[in-house]
Amino acid sequence: MRIDILTLFPDSLTDVLADSILGRAQEREYIRIEAHQIRDYTASKQNQVDDYPYGGGRGAIMQADPLYRCWEAVCDQAGGPVHTVYLSPCGHTFTQADAIRLSRLENLVLVCGHYEGIDQRFIDECVDEEISLGDFVLTGGEIAAMAVTDAVCRMVPGVLADPECFEEESHFSGMLEYPQYSRPAVWHGREVPSILLSGNHKEIARWRRKQALRRTRLRRPDMYAKLDLSGKQDQKLLKEMEEEDRARTGNPEAMGAGE
Repeated sequence: MRIDILTLFPDSLTDVLADSILGRAQEREYIRIEAHQIRDYTASKQNQVDDYPYGGGRGAIMQADPLYRCWEAVCDQAGGPVHTVYLSPCGHTFTQADAIRLSRLENLVLVCGHYEGIDQRFIDECVDEEISLGDFVLTGGEIAAMAVTDAVCRMVPGVLADPECFEEESHFSGMLEYPQYSRPAVWHGREVPSILLSGNHKEIARWRRKQALRRTRLRRPDMYAKLDLSGKQDQKLLKEMEEEDRARTGNPEAMGAGE
Protein backbone atom coordinates (compact mmCIF):
# COMPACT_ATOMS: atom_id res chain seq x y z
CA MET A 1 0.00 0.00 0.00
CA ARG A 2 1.14 3.54 -0.74
CA ILE A 3 0.04 6.68 1.13
CA ASP A 4 0.86 10.13 -0.25
CA ILE A 5 0.45 13.08 2.13
CA LEU A 6 0.04 16.63 0.80
CA THR A 7 1.42 19.04 3.38
CA LEU A 8 3.28 22.28 4.09
CA PHE A 9 5.47 20.48 6.65
CA PRO A 10 6.73 17.20 5.13
CA ASP A 11 9.69 16.85 7.50
CA SER A 12 7.41 16.77 10.53
CA LEU A 13 5.69 13.74 9.04
CA THR A 14 8.59 11.74 7.68
CA ASP A 15 10.58 11.99 10.92
CA VAL A 16 7.77 10.23 12.79
CA LEU A 17 6.42 7.84 10.17
CA ALA A 18 9.86 6.48 9.22
CA ASP A 19 10.47 5.13 12.72
CA SER A 20 9.55 1.98 14.66
CA ILE A 21 6.98 -0.45 13.21
CA LEU A 22 6.06 1.71 10.22
CA GLY A 23 9.72 2.30 9.43
CA ARG A 24 10.43 -1.42 9.36
CA ALA A 25 7.31 -2.05 7.28
CA GLN A 26 8.56 0.45 4.70
CA GLU A 27 11.98 -1.18 4.62
CA ARG A 28 10.25 -4.50 3.91
CA GLU A 29 8.08 -2.81 1.26
CA TYR A 30 4.74 -3.69 2.82
CA ILE A 31 3.87 0.00 2.73
CA ARG A 32 5.24 3.20 1.24
CA ILE A 33 4.65 6.65 2.73
CA GLU A 34 5.54 9.83 0.85
CA ALA A 35 5.09 13.41 2.04
CA HIS A 36 4.85 16.11 -0.66
CA GLN A 37 5.60 19.80 -0.15
CA ILE A 38 2.62 21.73 -1.54
CA ARG A 39 4.75 24.87 -1.98
CA ASP A 40 6.74 23.07 -4.68
CA TYR A 41 3.66 23.24 -6.89
CA THR A 42 2.74 26.91 -6.62
CA ALA A 43 3.13 29.29 -9.57
CA SER A 44 3.93 32.13 -7.16
CA LYS A 45 7.51 33.37 -7.14
CA GLN A 46 7.13 33.94 -3.39
CA ASN A 47 6.02 30.30 -2.89
CA GLN A 48 2.65 31.60 -1.73
CA VAL A 49 -0.05 28.97 -1.26
CA ASP A 50 -2.66 31.00 0.62
CA ASP A 51 -4.70 34.17 0.20
CA TYR A 52 -7.46 36.18 1.86
CA PRO A 53 -10.94 34.63 1.80
CA TYR A 54 -13.59 36.07 -0.49
CA GLY A 55 -16.30 37.71 1.55
CA GLY A 56 -13.92 38.85 4.26
CA GLY A 57 -12.95 37.30 7.55
CA ARG A 58 -9.83 36.69 9.56
CA GLY A 59 -6.95 34.49 8.49
CA ALA A 60 -6.12 33.02 5.10
CA ILE A 61 -7.30 30.15 2.91
CA MET A 62 -5.11 27.63 1.14
CA GLN A 63 -5.52 28.15 -2.59
CA ALA A 64 -6.96 25.48 -4.84
CA ASP A 65 -4.35 25.59 -7.60
CA PRO A 66 -1.18 24.58 -5.66
CA LEU A 67 -3.14 21.81 -3.98
CA TYR A 68 -4.48 20.63 -7.31
CA ARG A 69 -1.06 20.63 -8.98
CA CYS A 70 0.39 18.58 -6.11
CA TRP A 71 -2.56 16.18 -6.14
CA GLU A 72 -2.37 15.84 -9.93
CA ALA A 73 1.33 14.95 -9.78
CA VAL A 74 0.62 12.19 -7.26
CA CYS A 75 -2.24 10.82 -9.36
CA ASP A 76 -0.05 10.88 -12.48
CA GLN A 77 2.51 8.73 -10.68
CA ALA A 78 -0.24 6.32 -9.65
CA GLY A 79 -1.62 6.13 -13.18
CA GLY A 80 -4.99 7.68 -12.38
CA PRO A 81 -7.14 9.32 -9.70
CA VAL A 82 -6.39 8.15 -6.16
CA HIS A 83 -8.88 7.94 -3.28
CA THR A 84 -8.37 11.26 -1.53
CA VAL A 85 -9.10 12.17 2.08
CA TYR A 86 -9.07 15.71 3.45
CA LEU A 87 -8.32 15.86 7.20
CA SER A 88 -10.97 18.32 8.36
CA PRO A 89 -12.97 19.10 11.52
CA CYS A 90 -16.01 19.08 9.21
CA GLY A 91 -15.49 15.42 8.30
CA HIS A 92 -16.99 12.29 9.80
CA THR A 93 -15.22 10.96 12.89
CA PHE A 94 -12.49 8.45 12.09
CA THR A 95 -13.08 4.93 13.40
CA GLN A 96 -11.36 1.57 13.40
CA ALA A 97 -13.77 0.50 10.66
CA ASP A 98 -12.43 3.36 8.52
CA ALA A 99 -8.86 2.23 9.18
CA ILE A 100 -9.69 -1.29 8.03
CA ARG A 101 -11.58 -0.03 4.97
CA LEU A 102 -8.83 2.34 3.85
CA SER A 103 -6.11 -0.28 4.44
CA ARG A 104 -7.61 -2.32 1.60
CA LEU A 105 -6.81 0.40 -0.95
CA GLU A 106 -3.71 0.21 -3.09
CA ASN A 107 -3.17 3.99 -3.02
CA LEU A 108 -4.41 6.70 -0.69
CA VAL A 109 -3.91 10.48 -0.63
CA LEU A 110 -4.22 12.48 2.61
CA VAL A 111 -4.54 16.27 2.37
CA CYS A 112 -3.39 18.42 5.30
CA GLY A 113 -5.12 21.76 5.57
CA HIS A 114 -3.75 24.85 7.31
CA TYR A 115 -4.69 28.41 8.16
CA GLU A 116 -8.51 28.74 8.06
CA GLY A 117 -8.96 25.81 5.70
CA ILE A 118 -8.71 25.15 1.97
CA ASP A 119 -10.59 26.40 -1.07
CA GLN A 120 -13.88 24.51 -1.34
CA ARG A 121 -13.42 24.09 -5.09
CA PHE A 122 -10.46 21.75 -4.54
CA ILE A 123 -12.58 19.70 -2.13
CA ASP A 124 -15.46 19.54 -4.61
CA GLU A 125 -13.22 18.45 -7.48
CA CYS A 126 -10.63 16.16 -5.87
CA VAL A 127 -11.66 14.97 -2.39
CA ASP A 128 -13.58 11.72 -1.95
CA GLU A 129 -14.22 12.04 1.78
CA GLU A 130 -13.43 14.27 4.75
CA ILE A 131 -12.26 12.75 8.01
CA SER A 132 -11.97 14.24 11.50
CA LEU A 133 -10.22 12.87 14.58
CA GLY A 134 -12.94 14.26 16.82
CA ASP A 135 -14.85 17.31 17.92
CA PHE A 136 -11.88 19.66 18.25
CA VAL A 137 -9.71 21.80 15.96
CA LEU A 138 -5.96 21.48 15.31
CA THR A 139 -3.68 24.13 13.82
CA GLY A 140 -3.05 21.88 10.82
CA GLY A 141 -3.81 18.48 9.40
CA GLU A 142 -0.41 16.91 10.00
CA ILE A 143 -1.17 15.37 13.39
CA ALA A 144 -4.42 13.95 12.03
CA ALA A 145 -2.62 12.63 8.93
CA MET A 146 -0.05 10.83 11.09
CA ALA A 147 -2.78 9.29 13.24
CA VAL A 148 -4.76 8.08 10.22
CA THR A 149 -1.63 6.80 8.48
CA ASP A 150 -0.57 4.85 11.56
CA ALA A 151 -4.02 3.35 12.12
CA VAL A 152 -4.41 2.40 8.45
CA CYS A 153 -0.91 1.01 7.89
CA ARG A 154 -0.97 -1.32 10.90
CA MET A 155 -3.98 -3.03 9.30
CA VAL A 156 -2.01 -3.81 6.11
CA PRO A 157 -1.03 -7.50 6.01
CA GLY A 158 2.57 -8.02 7.07
CA VAL A 159 3.00 -4.75 8.96
CA LEU A 160 2.24 -6.41 12.30
CA ALA A 161 3.64 -9.85 13.07
CA ASP A 162 0.26 -11.58 13.38
CA PRO A 163 -3.45 -10.67 13.19
CA GLU A 164 -3.67 -11.50 16.91
CA CYS A 165 -1.68 -8.30 17.48
CA PHE A 166 -4.81 -6.26 16.74
CA GLU A 167 -7.82 -8.60 16.78
CA GLU A 168 -8.36 -8.22 20.54
CA GLU A 169 -7.50 -4.53 20.70
CA SER A 170 -10.01 -1.86 21.67
CA HIS A 171 -12.55 -1.10 18.92
CA PHE A 172 -11.49 -3.86 16.50
CA SER A 173 -14.07 -6.28 17.90
CA GLY A 174 -16.56 -3.59 18.88
CA MET A 175 -15.43 -3.59 22.53
CA LEU A 176 -12.76 -1.96 24.62
CA GLU A 177 -9.77 -4.12 25.39
CA TYR A 178 -9.43 -5.99 28.68
CA PRO A 179 -6.79 -4.83 31.27
CA GLN A 180 -3.21 -5.93 30.58
CA TYR A 181 -0.46 -6.80 33.08
CA SER A 182 3.27 -7.54 32.94
CA ARG A 183 6.09 -8.36 35.38
CA PRO A 184 6.52 -8.12 38.32
CA ALA A 185 3.58 -10.07 39.73
CA VAL A 186 3.32 -7.57 42.61
CA TRP A 187 3.96 -3.85 42.12
CA HIS A 188 3.41 -1.21 44.84
CA GLY A 189 1.34 -3.81 46.68
CA ARG A 190 -0.92 -4.38 43.68
CA GLU A 191 -1.12 -7.99 42.50
CA VAL A 192 -1.72 -9.33 39.02
CA PRO A 193 -5.09 -11.18 38.92
CA SER A 194 -4.35 -14.77 39.87
CA ILE A 195 -6.16 -16.21 36.85
CA LEU A 196 -3.50 -14.71 34.57
CA LEU A 197 -0.82 -16.70 36.42
CA SER A 198 -2.73 -19.98 36.28
CA GLY A 199 -1.68 -21.15 32.82
CA ASN A 200 -5.30 -22.12 32.12
CA HIS A 201 -5.74 -20.47 28.72
CA LYS A 202 -9.46 -21.27 28.46
CA GLU A 203 -10.21 -19.57 31.77
CA ILE A 204 -7.89 -16.68 30.93
CA ALA A 205 -9.78 -16.09 27.66
CA ARG A 206 -13.06 -16.20 29.59
CA TRP A 207 -11.77 -13.70 32.18
CA ARG A 208 -10.57 -11.35 29.44
CA ARG A 209 -13.92 -11.48 27.70
CA LYS A 210 -15.70 -10.62 30.92
CA GLN A 211 -13.36 -7.73 31.66
CA ALA A 212 -13.78 -6.38 28.12
CA LEU A 213 -17.57 -6.52 28.49
CA ARG A 214 -17.45 -4.82 31.88
CA ARG A 215 -15.10 -2.07 30.71
CA THR A 216 -17.11 -1.40 27.55
CA ARG A 217 -20.41 -1.22 29.45
CA LEU A 218 -18.96 1.21 31.98
CA ARG A 219 -16.88 3.47 29.72
CA ARG A 220 -18.60 3.25 26.32
CA PRO A 221 -22.29 2.42 26.73
CA ASP A 222 -22.81 3.52 23.12
CA MET A 223 -20.54 0.70 21.92
CA TYR A 224 -21.97 -1.76 24.43
CA ALA A 225 -25.50 -1.15 23.15
CA LYS A 226 -24.44 -2.36 19.68
CA LEU A 227 -22.98 -5.68 20.84
CA ASP A 228 -24.68 -8.99 20.11
CA LEU A 229 -24.59 -10.70 23.51
CA SER A 230 -27.16 -13.40 22.79
CA GLY A 231 -24.64 -16.25 22.90
CA LYS A 232 -24.69 -18.68 25.83
CA GLN A 233 -21.18 -17.78 26.98
CA ASP A 234 -21.90 -14.05 27.03
CA GLN A 235 -25.20 -14.62 28.82
CA LYS A 236 -23.36 -16.57 31.53
CA LEU A 237 -20.74 -13.84 31.82
CA LEU A 238 -23.39 -11.13 32.11
CA LYS A 239 -25.15 -13.07 34.87
CA GLU A 240 -21.87 -13.49 36.74
CA MET A 241 -21.16 -9.77 36.39
CA GLU A 242 -24.56 -8.87 37.78
CA GLU A 243 -24.06 -11.19 40.76
CA GLU A 244 -20.57 -9.81 41.42
CA ASP A 245 -21.83 -6.23 41.26
CA ARG A 246 -24.73 -6.95 43.60
CA ALA A 247 -22.36 -8.59 46.07
CA ARG A 248 -19.99 -5.64 45.94
CA THR A 249 -22.49 -2.78 46.06
CA GLY A 250 -25.70 -4.27 47.39
CA ASN A 251 -27.48 -2.54 44.50
CA PRO A 252 -29.12 -4.84 41.92
CA GLU A 253 -28.97 -2.05 39.30
CA ALA A 254 -25.29 -1.27 39.84
CA MET A 255 -23.69 -3.45 37.18
CA GLY A 256 -20.25 -2.04 36.50
CA ALA A 257 -20.38 0.45 39.36
CA GLY A 258 -17.14 1.12 41.13
CA GLU A 259 -14.94 -0.09 38.29
